[in-house]
Formats: sequence, structure tokens, C-alpha cells
Amino acid sequence: MNRLRWQLLLVALALVAIAVLLLAQQPILRAFTASPAEGGIYIEALVGEIGRLNPLLDATNPPDQDIDRLIFSGLVRFDDRGNVQPDLAETWGISVDGLAYNFQLREGLTWHDGTPLTTADIAFTAQMLRSDQLPIPDDVRTLWQSVEVFAFDDRNIQFRLPSPYSPFMDYLTFGVLPQHLLGNMDAATLLNAPFNLEPIGSGPYRFDELITENDQVTGVSLTAWEGYFLGRPFIDQVVFNYYETSQAAYDAYQQSDVQGISFVDADVLPQALSNPTLNMYSARLPRLSIVMLNLNNAAVPFLQESLVRQALMHGINRQWLIDQFMEGQALVADSPILPGTWAYNENLGSLSYDTDRATDLLKEAGYTVPAEGGEVRAKDGVPLSFELAHPNDALHTQIAQSIQANWAEIGVQVDLVAVPYAELITDYLDTRAYEAALVDLNMSRSPDPDPYPFWHQAEATGGQNYSSWDDRRASEYLEQARVSTSQVQRARLYRNFQNHFMRELPSLPLYFPVYNYAVSVLVRGVSVGPIFQSSDRFSTLNEWFLVAGSQVEELEPTPQPVFLDPTPTQPAQ
Repeated sequence: MNRLRWQLLLVALALVAIAVLLLAQQPILRAFTASPAEGGIYIEALVGEIGRLNPLLDATNPPDQDIDRLIFSGLVRFDDRGNVQPDLAETWGISVDGLAYNFQLREGLTWHDGTPLTTADIAFTAQMLRSDQLPIPDDVRTLWQSVEVFAFDDRNIQFRLPSPYSPFMDYLTFGVLPQHLLGNMDAATLLNAPFNLEPIGSGPYRFDELITENDQVTGVSLTAWEGYFLGRPFIDQVVFNYYETSQAAYDAYQQSDVQGISFVDADVLPQALSNPTLNMYSARLPRLSIVMLNLNNAAVPFLQESLVRQALMHGINRQWLIDQFMEGQALVADSPILPGTWAYNENLGSLSYDTDRATDLLKEAGYTVPAEGGEVRAKDGVPLSFELAHPNDALHTQIAQSIQANWAEIGVQVDLVAVPYAELITDYLDTRAYEAALVDLNMSRSPDPDPYPFWHQAEATGGQNYSSWDDRRASEYLEQARVSTSQVQRARLYRNFQNHFMRELPSLPLYFPVYNYAVSVLVRGVSVGPIFQSSDRFSTLNEWFLVAGSQVEELEPTPQPVFLDPTPTQPAQ
């Protein structure tokens, strides 16, 4: 329960997917009046393949998560700023001591088969989340094994925690399963149950059928559910077709087989940007690229000096890294907390690339270029020289080489060590047998900002505080924010933590990458804000609607930038 679901992501696996190219221009569309109306079929190309359409079994397969997002509902959900919103639950309250969470369900909830949905379904799903036999993320399983659940009646339910834990609401977004269909199954049986390919949920769309070709599942068809508690969606039917690559998905769009592309990668983005029939949406991904510094390694005592760490930060040209290797598709990171969320400190400012400032800081700390010659600064015979371990994929190698060159300009010598991501975790970070490491932190599925696992003193030994940052002031901020039931107080504590973090810089934040999603201009009402997982692009699907091609007139092409906020790169009016 004291471990957030942040996982270390190291890396070719993730960021190569969003190292995208800003190479093209988009036309502006003429504004027109189109009122939302029911009807039509929206077909999206999903990059990936089907696994199990079960929200308890989809943690490792984003295409399953995308479909489950439309079929199933959670007790609560989060908006793009990480604020809790009602879903199945209509109201809730938290006890003063932070131990009891009481929820009341909406009245008249039903499953897609017409059976009433009650707190018994919530309790059943929570029980399944405790199972060691299901592929439940470790932090989720551990937490639910410690939580007591009391279903008082069909609409009222209580969760009781052993100790206060403010991020608990984050764990209540799980897709609820129907007890009347699965209640007699044990966890092992659920893994291979027919239900996983014929799901019954309570979300805006109900499962219709699997689309097959040559005995292979090539797609999934969903139909708008008239009984959805937030109102029937405008679009009658949503169909997902599976494709192996983003290029194959784009080719399908070109052939008019689909109207949306779930993931636009680096190879496809130039084509998509230059296509006047596509709207491109960009959103901040829940991932942070960062240089971890080992503050408890006797071989590099200078890393314990805040002036040296500040100099290293000023010595990295982060915007150039983004422009050169990410083609502008990332946001400079000035905090370990995701920008755009309620906990982010908008007044932090940015530590700019400034070699003069970096040099002054090193001089202030006593590090000078040796009089006898050489380019590496030293103090008391100790040179500013250390190893930077990094994932051995192409992108991270380029980034590491650029940082190496940046630091050489201010008299810091860095030797690069390229290793496979698994080895970087097990042999370097987990054992603390490193000096500095370029890594990516994956904060997906975690709208609650809780940065405790990576920066609290208690996590320095055997935990995820890989920098071994031993700072009592920072730890107190994190401790208090973890137990407070007031979001206002938590926000204040996290603002203080971020101010302190950026002064001390126990590690060096680099950037947050972005996600690109393409939808036909004939699909209206689309809005994609900052996301915590790719399925969040469907958070406003109820408001999407289709228009006829004759309603859209093109004007002469006009250069348009790729925005890194919820607005499309081509205005959808």
C-alpha cells in the first residue's frame, strides 16, 4: 500500500513510439454549423492485437484497455487534471481519520444484459483484485489484500483501510465485473473464461461481435447502449480493426477502411500531418525522462553537492534534445509531477540551458580547471568525472551522447555505459551500483501524483528511491500529502515539495514525451487532454458525432504547428 503504481520504463519499448516528426503543414477548415446527431459507424485502427476483454486482465495490453474503456465502468474516474469524477458512484465521503471511504451508487444501474448492477458486483471485483493467480499489478494486489469491503445494501458500500492513504481513490477506477455471470468462478477459471471474448459490461457501448478472418480475430464490433447511465452515445456503432503497425493502420485509413488511427508513430506522422482529411491530436504522456544521480556512491562524492547538481542541470540543453531527437514532440520537465494535473506547480519556472551559469556554479563549489592543463574540472584532486549508464537503444544513445557533449563544455567528463534495459534495472538501479543513469519513469494508470516511492527516505534502501535522496524536509511534505484528505492541503504540500526538489535537484528531469492520435475530420466533438493511459482518449466519446463529407470545405493550405495541449493541430469546428 506504500508503493505507487509508477513503474520504471527503460525504454526503447516506449519512447521510440513517440519520437515523432514535425515535418508538414496542415490545411485550415472552413467553420460550419453541425449539430450533434445520433447515427453512423466509427471505425478505428488499433495498433496491436486482442488478448482478453476483461479489465482485470488487460494491464499489459493497451488495445484491450481501449476496448474495455467503452464496455466497462468504474466506481469513479478521473478527468485530465487528475480530479476524481463520478462514474458508477453518484456520491462519496471520506471519514475524518482517512480510513473509511463510503460510496453510494447511482439509482437504477444495470448491466448490458439487463441485470441490476449493485454493490455486490463491486465487492466481487475487489475480491478478485486480491488474487495471486491473476496478472494484477503488484501494487494493486497488495493494496486490495489489505482493504476491507462492506456492502451495506444494493447501493451503499464502504472500503476500510488499515492506515490513511490519500491516493486510494486512484485504485477505485477498476472496471467492475458482473457477479451474476462470474461469481461462481475462481481466479484460475476466470483467466480462460469465454466471458473474456464475449464480455458483458455497463459502459457506453456493449459488445456486439468478434470480427474474424481465416480463424483469426481481426476486429471487435461494439454497439451504443441505450441504457447507459450518462446517456446514449451519439455514434451508433464503434468498430475496432487490428493492425500490426502504425503504417498499416495509416494505409487502411488511406483506403477508407477506418476513420481513426489509435497511435501515430514517427514513421507515419509526416504523412498524417500532410493529410487534409485528418485531425491530429497530441497529449502529454505520463512518462518522465530523467537522469538519476546516485547521491550515496562514495566514488562520486561531488554528486552530493547541490551546486554541482545545479550546474549539471544548467549544462543540459534539454530543448535541443527535444527538437533534435524528438522533433519537438515533448515538453521540458521542470518537476517530477506531471504538468497539467492539479498537483503541478505552475509557478516553478524553468532551469534554462546556461553554460555560463553552470561554470559559475562549479567555480563557486570549488571546481576549477587544473593549472597544469586538461579540460576536466577538479577539487582537492577529485575530478568531475563519472559514468552515465543508459538503455542501449538508438534514441537513448543519442540523448546520452548529447548530454555527454553538453557536460564536456563545462569541464565535466562523462563515460557512457550502454546496457539492455533489464540489466540497467537489475544490475544498476536496484543494487544502487551506478553513478548516473538515463531512465524513463512510467506513471501510466496513476492520476494521483504521489511521488513518495521515488523520493522518500524510507524508499532509499530496497525501494524505488534510486537516487538515495536522504532529505527530511522533502520526506515530510510527501508523508503529510499521503495522509491528508484535503486536496487543497495536498496541492500546497506538493507545491512545496516541487520547489524544494528543483532547488536541491536530487536527479535531473529532462522531458515528458507526447502521444499522437489521428481522427478523420468527419468525426466531431473529439477532445484529447493530458492522458494517463492511451484509452483516456475515449473519455469524451459520448460527445463524438459524425458529419457528412459535404459539410466540410477545404481552404488553401496554411502552415499549422503541432500543439502539445488538448487542441487538435487542425481546428475541428
